[in-house]
Amino acid sequence: MSKTLRVLLGATVAVALGTAATVWASAAGAAHTATAPTVTLLYGTAPDYLDPSESYTTQGGEADWISYLGLYTYAHKSGAASGDLIPALATAQPVISGGGKTYTMTLRKNLVYSNGAAVVASDFTFGIERSLKLNWGGDGFYTGNIVGAAAYAAGKASTISGITTNNSTGQIVIHLLAPYGAFENILAFPSSCLLPSNTPMKSLTNDPPPGVGPYEIKDVVPDKSWLGEINPYYAKEAIPGIPVASVNVQAKVESDTTTETEDVLNNTADLFDTGDQIAPPLLAQIKSQDSSRYSTVPVVQNFYFFLNTTTKPFNSQDVREAVNYALDRRALNRLDGGNLIPGCYFLPVGMVGHPTKPCPYGNPDAAPDLAKAKALVAASGDAGTAITVWSEERSPRNLFCTYYASVLTSLGFKVTIKSISDSEYFPTVGNLKLEPQTGFADWDEDFPNPIDFYLLLSKAGIQPTNNENFSQVDDPKIENAITQLGPIPSSKLSTVANDWQQLDYYTAQKAYELVFGYQTWPKFTSTRIDYSALLVQPSYGWDWTSIKLK
Repeated sequence: MSKTLRVLLGATVAVALGTAATVWASAAGAAHTATAPTVTLLYGTAPDYLDPSESYTTQGGEADWISYLGLYTYAHKSGAASGDLIPALATAQPVISGGGKTYTMTLRKNLVYSNGAAVVASDFTFGIERSLKLNWGGDGFYTGNIVGAAAYAAGKASTISGITTNNSTGQIVIHLLAPYGAFENILAFPSSCLLPSNTPMKSLTNDPPPGVGPYEIKDVVPDKSWLGEINPYYAKEAIPGIPVASVNVQAKVESDTTTETEDVLNNTADLFDTGDQIAPPLLAQIKSQDSSRYSTVPVVQNFYFFLNTTTKPFNSQDVREAVNYALDRRALNRLDGGNLIPGCYFLPVGMVGHPTKPCPYGNPDAAPDLAKAKALVAASGDAGTAITVWSEERSPRNLFCTYYASVLTSLGFKVTIKSISDSEYFPTVGNLKLEPQTGFADWDEDFPNPIDFYLLLSKAGIQPTNNENFSQVDDPKIENAITQLGPIPSSKLSTVANDWQQLDYYTAQKAYELVFGYQTWPKFTSTRIDYSALLVQPSYGWDWTSIKLK
């Protein structure tokens, strides 16, 4: 999911607001919520979850990052500055000691949740523990870094021993197993938010728990709609750098991209899903009709087909290289409406470590080398192998997979396509028992550090469920590089940029993935939105606090 690697941790105990202040905040906030206008935001894919302890997709993150603030969050700014981490519920930067393994911070005073309950420092521990108990998809960020998190997740401890808190002073101390350069960014995940300690240890995705932030999530209709309502308490406690909301957001799922495009074009909806692509036949009309409400935003995201290296035929490097030679990335760009930057490297354009060398399989903007590809398949002896291509149902991702299947067929394989509903796709291909051979995948940055992408190529990323290393890559050279480069703080990434480049070039040569390009996001709205004020957060999508009417 989709920043700079600098987090500022902070500190003090939350004290309950006085009764009069609480009543004032509730009454004033409720009045503001009732009179605020409502905009309609469309999603091509429903969130995996809206409960912050479970969500691990861009769609869920877009609602959660602004409704469930953690100790840190990202700056509400445009361009590269949108990746800067700022204190949210923490007061300041963390004090880092113990050779990079101890983080000390303080909670802000007088914070309350969206239900009016006071926030206390121990709620941080509870929030992390709840994400572990609910099997958050990125739980390896916790179990692989925080002392005692793995024992707690396995049921061998009653709490996480590496986190200590003091509700009187607001102090929070975290002990790490080893230095990890991106740890402060982990604290900015919605899953790292503070939650009331009486929140049930079960999924609340249809009735999300109270949080701290400009919004609260309400009125969930599973896989169809939900409401981002202005939090009535936030205006009173507004945190520097995190604006107060001015509109309520009615989110609706519309999986047909043509209908989704037409609704925004015709002003029956206000915002198009940044994670979707505008229907290509309508794009020219949009540009000619009113280009003042459409543009594209570059994001650090790769599009690829995973290649399961543990099963035939992709356990053969010859076959993996063959499909890299045979794929016409220009064709996929056309299917994507011209919104793709063709490429073959796993680290996207804009990420530190993206190689500058030519692609090992030829120019991505040129015709593919089918003769070379067919020769490699013949040498492998795997021609005729049955291959199932896993695909999401929505366009253009289903079109990507249909084209990819035709390429595999042309190389002599027996190919079928297995389509999965969008909301179930990644949990399904992430189930190791199903042994998916190949299919569509993408990754947009959780934070601006190449270690975030290489989780998908690490042994630690291979999990029985919620698997993220779809290709099941287990390469000692990659593991060693992760060990050596992972602890480097983001502020010093430039010193190891060449090392990351060399690693990513090696990964491309091994053809562990079939990368075909890097995405741009559409910034497309109705005519009533103040386009000049609108911000896109590169990890999560729309910044709801920037949505204003003209």
